[in-house]
Amino acid sequence: MGAVYLGEHTLLGRKAAIKVLLPSLSADQAVVRRFFNEARAVTQISDPGIVQVFDFGYHTDGSAFIVMELLEGESMTTRLRRIGQFGVSDCVRLIRMTATSLAAAHAKGIVHRDLKPDNIFIVGDPAVTGGERPKILDFGIAKLSGDIPDMHKTRTGALIGTPVYMSPEQCRGAGDVDQRSDIYSLACVMFRLLTGRPPFDSQGSGEVIAMHLREAPPFAAAHVPELPDMIDLILQRCLQKDPAARFQSMTELAQALGQAELMLHHSSQPTIAVAGVTAPTPSSWPSATPLPQSPSTITHASGQHAPTRARAPIIVAAAVGTVAIVIAATVFATRQHGGSVVHDAAIVTPTTTPPIDASLPPPTPDAAIAPDASIAPIDAGMISRPPVVPPHRATKPVHANPPSSVDIDRGD
Repeated sequence: MGAVYLGEHTLLGRKAAIKVLLPSLSADQAVVRRFFNEARAVTQISDPGIVQVFDFGYHTDGSAFIVMELLEGESMTTRLRRIGQFGVSDCVRLIRMTATSLAAAHAKGIVHRDLKPDNIFIVGDPAVTGGERPKILDFGIAKLSGDIPDMHKTRTGALIGTPVYMSPEQCRGAGDVDQRSDIYSLACVMFRLLTGRPPFDSQGSGEVIAMHLREAPPFAAAHVPELPDMIDLILQRCLQKDPAARFQSMTELAQALGQAELMLHHSSQPTIAVAGVTAPTPSSWPSATPLPQSPSTITHASGQHAPTRARAPIIVAAAVGTVAIVIAATVFATRQHGGSVVHDAAIVTPTTTPPIDASLPPPTPDAAIAPDASIAPIDAGMISRPPVVPPHRATKPVHANPPSSVDIDRGD
């Protein structure tokens, strides 16, 4: 449809990426509107995880263009080709930051609708944990609320997106696609980063769409046996067919991933033994671990000096208390989630969950987590992960390049 050029501002010397539509397509107002929709959407969001747009308009030859920040790094797709699959900690951290940035977009009434590894770029950032952050690209088919009626609304019967990562409601061509569709798509991306393959894959786009609509989501642990239960439960909740059964906002998902990040961090710490009590390890976690219900503080206790006999009455008691907190952090209550379906096309921004910072604080040994009590837990009774067995060779080929974005009009 066009090309991307490396440009440089003649006065400032600042480099930029310039996306240019082909002249023939620039004459199509529907295509141009969608192209400029990206610039419109991005300029409304102020978040370090969203690519910046500096300018857009028409070139002297009539071609439509967008001037964007030049990113130095690689897409998630490129890294997947290079390493095969992401480590659990790296994946959870990058997806958590992506969810945080998408929460900022959703707060502006913007749903991406085409999340995939190609559209998430990894760039260096020494200010964040791991030294890298994701940047979300290509809001070209984003859905904006609050515009002129029917101007950007997707007509029922139209499929827009990339089949491998589309939500069931996108696959149906539903007109009430909201932020929960992005939650489903981001879970598909996370599944592929962890396992090296998407949750649903087949030779044709039609078969993939049918899988999204009918087949139960697979467990990632079938391909990654060492995957902690909590990660699989988060994925399972995001991949529910009914939007009301998923997390209801990216803020909720980011907080759940933050909890998982902290749990992964503590699971890598040395085992603590005091008075015959051993801190829990991943192998001793319950098979279905729901999210925490009430605020709790998890204090890292490794590195403390072993108490001497002279100070045993006080220090041992304190150490036992610390271990009790660590144990309590992995034993969670479960309750049924009671969400509601949003039927209109407008984006519903949660009012019970307070806005979050542009990036959640990185988990450190002294980090304290205070979960939002309004967030519904994962229903462990609804999801029961089967015993993990070593993965077998796939009977179908796994596509290195899944079906690309489609825009199919099935008719009114």
